Amino acid sequence: MSAAIRAEIRKILTTRLWWALLLAMVAAVAVLAGSLALATALGGQAAGDELAVPPDQLALTVYSAGVTLGYVFPVAFGAIVVTQEFRHRTFQTSVLAEPRRTRVAVAKLVATVPFALAYGVASSAAALAAGAPALALAGDGAMLDDPATWRTLGLGAVAMAAWMLVGVGFGTLVTNQVAVIVGLIMWTQIVEPLVRIALGYWDAAAPVARFLPGAAGEAVAGTSFYSATGLSDLLPAWAGLLVLLGYGLVAAAIGWRTSFRHDIT
Repeated sequence: MSAAIRAEIRKILTTRLWWALLLAMVAAVAVLAGSLALATALGGQAAGDELAVPPDQLALTVYSAGVTLGYVFPVAFGAIVVTQEFRHRTFQTSVLAEPRRTRVAVAKLVATVPFALAYGVASSAAALAAGAPALALAGDGAMLDDPATWRTLGLGAVAMAAWMLVGVGFGTLVTNQVAVIVGLIMWTQIVEPLVRIALGYWDAAAPVARFLPGAAGEAVAGTSFYSATGLSDLLPAWAGLLVLLGYGLVAAAIGWRTSFRHDIT
C-alpha cells in the first residue's frame, strides 16, 4: 500500500498543476479577503453606524473568505487528481502495476491529504495576510487578539482541506475531467449561491440550505459572508464537516460501483 501511495504522490509532484492552482488560490483568496474587508468596513462607515457590521463579525467573515468563495480551487484539484488518469489514459498502466483497484482508489485519497492540508493552511494564511492590514486600514482593527479569529483561521484550513477530499470523491464519480471541472465550477460559483439566496427568502425551506455542500464547508469555519448578512444559517462545525465529507464519500462510493470498476481498453 505504501508503494501505491508514494506512486500517487510522485504523479502529483511531476506536474506543475498542484502549485499553479495553489498560487492561483492564494492570489484569489487574498484579493477576496482584502476587498471584502475594505468594501464592508468603508461601506458601512459611509452608510452610517447602524448599518455597519460589528468589527469582530467582520473580521471573522474576512478571514473565512477562502471557505466562502475560494474552495473551488482545492475541490477542482482533488477531482483532477483522479480524472487526469482517465484523460491521459494512464489508468490502464496504474491498474496493471496494481490490479487491486481498491488500493489504487485509496492510495489516491491518502496521497491527496498532504496537499489538502497545504492548500488549507495557504488559504488561511492568504486571508490573514491580506485581510488583517485591510481591516486595520479601515479602522476596525484586525482582531488578532481574539481567540475566535484564530479558531476561524484554523477551522477554515480544515474546511479547505476537506473540500479537496470531496473533489477526489467527485472525480471518482465523474471521470470525464472537463465535465467534472465545469460541473463543480458551475455548482460552487453560480448554482448553490443562487439556491441559498432563494431558500433564504422561503422560511419553510430555509433550513435545507444549511445542508448544501458550500454551507457545510462554511459551518466548519463557523462563519461566512452568507451567515453574517443573514442569508443563511449554519450547522455546528462538527456537523458541517460530517455533511461535507459525506458528499465526497457518497460520490466516491457511487463512482467506485460504476466508472471505477468498468473494463478498460
